[in-house]
Amino acid sequence: MRTITPYDAIGEALAEEMRRDATVLAFGEGIATKRHDLVAEFGAARVRNTPLAEGIIAGTAAGAAATGLRPVVDLLFAPFLTFSMEEIVNSAGKLRFLSGGQFSFPMVAMAMTGAGWGVGAQHNHNVEAWFVHSPGLKVVMPSTASDFKGLMKSSIRDDNPVLFFLDVALLHTPGEVPDGDHLVPLGKAAIRRPGSDVTLVSYAKTVHGCVAAAETLAAEGISAEVVDLRSLKPWDEEAVLASVRKTGRLVVVHEASRTCGVGAEIAATVAEKAFDALRAPVVRLAGPDAPAASSWVLEQAFVPQADAIAEAARGAVARTLSLATA
Repeated sequence: MRTITPYDAIGEALAEEMRRDATVLAFGEGIATKRHDLVAEFGAARVRNTPLAEGIIAGTAAGAAATGLRPVVDLLFAPFLTFSMEEIVNSAGKLRFLSGGQFSFPMVAMAMTGAGWGVGAQHNHNVEAWFVHSPGLKVVMPSTASDFKGLMKSSIRDDNPVLFFLDVALLHTPGEVPDGDHLVPLGKAAIRRPGSDVTLVSYAKTVHGCVAAAETLAAEGISAEVVDLRSLKPWDEEAVLASVRKTGRLVVVHEASRTCGVGAEIAATVAEKAFDALRAPVVRLAGPDAPAASSWVLEQAFVPQADAIAEAARGAVARTLSLATA
């Protein structure tokens, strides 16, 4: 076990997979500049910079994947995925189906997202729900250095296109990473803190807010279970439902805008499949339906913080008690 940053964990994952499989290559916006160690080991043919042209990068990756390669592309900031929607959504995500399985598209598209750098609305826009809604794609958004590495390795080995979202606030936050061939399966959540009174479901940076909120709540006698989704598509429905059936209460937290966000899908699924277990209405805590500010103070206000998460959980417990005495 070592302590490294998610940024370095991604670098390790890329290096290990490129050593393991000669079909893995990496290209994109500044990746050879940022990952000069990879260029030194694998050469410019497998690690190269590209122009700032997201559509061309994604289209090249889809073509490479269709011919048997496993490209990992760096598209920098998530809002500019808009320039690559045709190539990712309409080609990579669908052509495996349209070809009757004759082609597969094992490609990983990395993009940074979220508050933390004060880069403004055109660079900070959490768009993961767009791709969750797109058939044929997988979507991951880790919260720990260990998961950044393990999910990246699993994504590279997957035969489907994977959107790999990097929360910028986490990239340089050190964490423990296991030695060896560390893999984290796509579609499996992690229980970050066990609890029995209320379930907090989240992903990326707001997982850490949920853990902090759970610690505050514990001092008040409220036991909160924290579920880190890690994968948004497929998401671990079984783990969430099991937790809700145990606690009877659910608070879903994410930084992305509330309307039609990932939290809405989770809330709907719980209402459909575990309604009889609910002891209080589901609560969604999310970012506002507004562009992100570049001001640090306003940017942080955009993100659900630990105090707001704790208050939402208290409200769920209090609502239960009031219903019980009504």
